Amino acid sequence: MPEITGKYRKLPLYFVAITVLVKLVFLLTHHIQEDAFITWRVAQNLLDYGVIGFNGATKISASTTHLYVFVSYFFNLIFGKEHFIYPLLIFNSILFTFGSYFLSKLILKNPVHQAFFIFLFGILPPSIKISILGMEYGILFFLEMAFLYFGLKEKKIWAQILFPILILFTRIDTVIFLGIVGLVDVFYNRKINWFFVLGGVLGIISVVSFNWFYFGELVNNTIVAKSVTYAKNISFTLQWKYFLVNYGNYWGMLKLPGDFNPFTILVLVFEMVCFIYLVSKSKERNYFLWMIFLFAWVKQLVFISQRSYFDWYYWVPQILLFSVVLVFVLEQKTQKMLWISLLLIFYILPMMAFQTIHSIATGNGEWNYRRSIGLFLKNYEKDKNQYILLEPAGYIPYFSGLKAIDEVGLVDKEIQKEIKKDKPNYWRNTAEHRKPKYLLAPTDLFDGKDSVFYKNNYKLLKEFRIKNYLKSDNKILEKIYKLKPSGTDYNLYEKK
Repeated sequence: MPEITGKYRKLPLYFVAITVLVKLVFLLTHHIQEDAFITWRVAQNLLDYGVIGFNGATKISASTTHLYVFVSYFFNLIFGKEHFIYPLLIFNSILFTFGSYFLSKLILKNPVHQAFFIFLFGILPPSIKISILGMEYGILFFLEMAFLYFGLKEKKIWAQILFPILILFTRIDTVIFLGIVGLVDVFYNRKINWFFVLGGVLGIISVVSFNWFYFGELVNNTIVAKSVTYAKNISFTLQWKYFLVNYGNYWGMLKLPGDFNPFTILVLVFEMVCFIYLVSKSKERNYFLWMIFLFAWVKQLVFISQRSYFDWYYWVPQILLFSVVLVFVLEQKTQKMLWISLLLIFYILPMMAFQTIHSIATGNGEWNYRRSIGLFLKNYEKDKNQYILLEPAGYIPYFSGLKAIDEVGLVDKEIQKEIKKDKPNYWRNTAEHRKPKYLLAPTDLFDGKDSVFYKNNYKLLKEFRIKNYLKSDNKILEKIYKLKPSGTDYNLYEKK
């Protein structure tokens, strides 16, 4: 082992570079998450108005992440508004891959195993999405794994204090991660790590203080808005129906049509078997295996209990649960090539193919279709102080430059008052009281219970249909677009 460690010591770093290059190919799909553009709009609002907000001088925590807003701000400052996106996506991919490098150091000793782990881990569908979709999870994963490596493995006091602050400033729900890590640390070491505690306390104080003194709120507006808008008291039957439809997001990486996904259960069982096998070996790394496995389970169960159905909440838990499978396969003493071949043929390569198709189709639906609505409005409406009422508030407000009122209230607090006052009619009431110049709806507003109001006050400006964006000169791309159409039909209305 010492000879292997010395000879191939730099191999994991080479595989970091290879993995990043492979994932950068996915940038060609233009698959960027809607919520990324909310964060980037907030960063540009800070650049233009000196205010963390979404609609000019109004302060609002429209982005869930504070740290990533500031990172995006500096990328806008350095590269300019027109050119910052792809440098930032590359930066995210590099950080995530270095996070996987730290993880490999925690759970594997052989540098050859570490190298292959970095690559196989990096091309899993959630890993690709974390790297290229533009959200804060690349930075977050890097910070979390760097904390485990430098803070708990290398016992660096600065890391035990600094990283919890940065992690919590990235997302407040990371208190789950820090809490699980702290509990496992106390259990293993039979004592409290007071530097770690100090870092966690300072992290909570910093994010809560920032929210209170800057925004006048204890938690981000995004959390408040979702709690106000989304249904709370729904029947157990409906909850179970939602669970069956969405549970593939929680533990599985392949989402199949229908209400039941046996593939997810198969993978989940295999992950459990691999974890039990590895921890039964009583190795030093069990300290970290328990941390990542328990965190992955607890985070998913907490978010499931809150009926959080956005799949990005589950990206990091998914790959951490699957990391034990990769370790199990890479450390096989006999028939290792058979195990790796089976893993590649029956899981890794099909998953990568699935993600490729998914990213191409979704990139078409988001970048080519939804962005075109924003660009149409950018050219049509020159007064950027005009408002548009719509959902969601990513692509279209970003590319149109218009001020926005979103249905959920992520970027505009006033609509939350309408939701509390009269939830069934809040859309119409907002249109009546706020009088936005534009309405963008997935339905025909001239055909419904409030049709008279809309006909009297608005005119149909343009119809946008996803079917018009399923064609391509490249026949393979066209087949993918039609195989998995991604997008919503919209009607755009202008105030008379």
